[in-house]
Amino acid sequence: MAGGRSHAPRRAAFAALVTLLFLACVVFFLSATTITTAVPNSPAWRLAAVRRHAEDHAAVLAAYAAHARRLSSDSASQTESFLSTSSRLSALSSRLSVSTVALLEKEARGHVKRARALAAGAKEAFDTQSKILKLSDTVFAVGQQLLRARRDGQLNSRIAAVSTPKSLHCLAMRLMESLLANASAVPDADPAIPPPELTDPSLYHYAIFSDNILAVSVVVASAARAATEPSRHVFHVVTAPMYLPAFRVWFARRPPPLGAHVQLLAASDFPFLNASYSPVLRQIEAGNRDVALRELDYLRFYLPEMFPALQRVVLLEDDVVVQRDLAELWRVDLGGQVNGALDTCFGGFRRYGKYLNFSEAAVRERFSPSACAWSYGVNVFDLQAWRRDQCTDQFHQLMDMNENGTLWDAASVLPAGLMTFYGKTRPLDRWWHVMGLGYNPHVRPEDIRGAAVIHFNGNLKPWLDVAFNQYKHLWTKYVDTDMEFLTLCNFGL
Repeated sequence: MAGGRSHAPRRAAFAALVTLLFLACVVFFLSATTITTAVPNSPAWRLAAVRRHAEDHAAVLAAYAAHARRLSSDSASQTESFLSTSSRLSALSSRLSVSTVALLEKEARGHVKRARALAAGAKEAFDTQSKILKLSDTVFAVGQQLLRARRDGQLNSRIAAVSTPKSLHCLAMRLMESLLANASAVPDADPAIPPPELTDPSLYHYAIFSDNILAVSVVVASAARAATEPSRHVFHVVTAPMYLPAFRVWFARRPPPLGAHVQLLAASDFPFLNASYSPVLRQIEAGNRDVALRELDYLRFYLPEMFPALQRVVLLEDDVVVQRDLAELWRVDLGGQVNGALDTCFGGFRRYGKYLNFSEAAVRERFSPSACAWSYGVNVFDLQAWRRDQCTDQFHQLMDMNENGTLWDAASVLPAGLMTFYGKTRPLDRWWHVMGLGYNPHVRPEDIRGAAVIHFNGNLKPWLDVAFNQYKHLWTKYVDTDMEFLTLCNFGL
């Protein structure tokens, strides 16, 4: 019992020590929580808010200052305002502490208010999107006036209605401004006698119809880099006359990689394309807006006349990326057919009944609604078979029959192709052409990796901000980001 009593004080002291340590830990934990979790409207919370606002607005004005430095001396005073206000905000942020928050909060609010006013005043000068939106609206309005004037017989020249995103208008404008500033750096036109590779049927020839300079550059770059022998690949680019100078500036400053060849042409370079020969041009001159908006797309039906020396051409849309060498397409056996394309009729999906008006006898008597449709994007055309079967003449007949838009929607070029090449199309293996990257977020990664060509068909094009993030890098890796105009035109790359 005596031994038990002698240990009691020790136990009591040990228990007291443990209790004190526990209380100390609790106090430390509570004090740390109080420090790190600022109560709203407390000095620490207000300090953090002021510092965050000051640093954010300082960063904004520093960015505007970087832009302003590139401008002429007329912007020197504006640059000084940006830098001085940004400097004050940065200095203020470094001086902030809990003890001075009440004093400095008023001063910070004044500087932030001035920063907002400066940024708002500079927005119109620096925001290219706003300027190009106004420009595109002006271009569209002028185009409508000219279209009406031509219909009234006041103009004989042909006008194409153009619908292009703002940033692409901006890029074309910048390139043409560059041409005006340094005209000697860009050839005036293609030579009268084209280089022999442009008409050599033993080479690999592509046709691209587009007014999208950036998209065409990606198609050319991706195909050239994927090719085993890039110097044997020739790209014939056909665009609207108004965009031809901008295309020439781009490819003069950024030639196709690895020795590939590019021929730049406008629709006006083909004398046979006139209203007396082509129903397309005749309907445009008569004021058919749907056909006018798709004029470049409809010109694909003149490939044999445009390139009389060639025997086979691969048509590429401007929203594709090439991932594998396409030389094998010139050795694909079409079995005497005119067109090699990816068929799209999975089960009952995408058959002729989807695209044509079968309530019209002219359609019902010549075509089957259950016939399998196919897609544009990657098309192998045997131009010799095309000439043999007189497909252009058949296209002309169909265009005349559809002058009022009763057989198919003239705003889409695919139905005209389905009818022109009905019974003359051979399916390509599916790995040549994987579609859907512009509308389907669930394209299988293994299909994309195995594809020779991936196609951003749909509304979510890769050059737009709304493009699918999981696919966009497949396109942007071929963009020449060193071209300074891309930044100036607000491309979301």
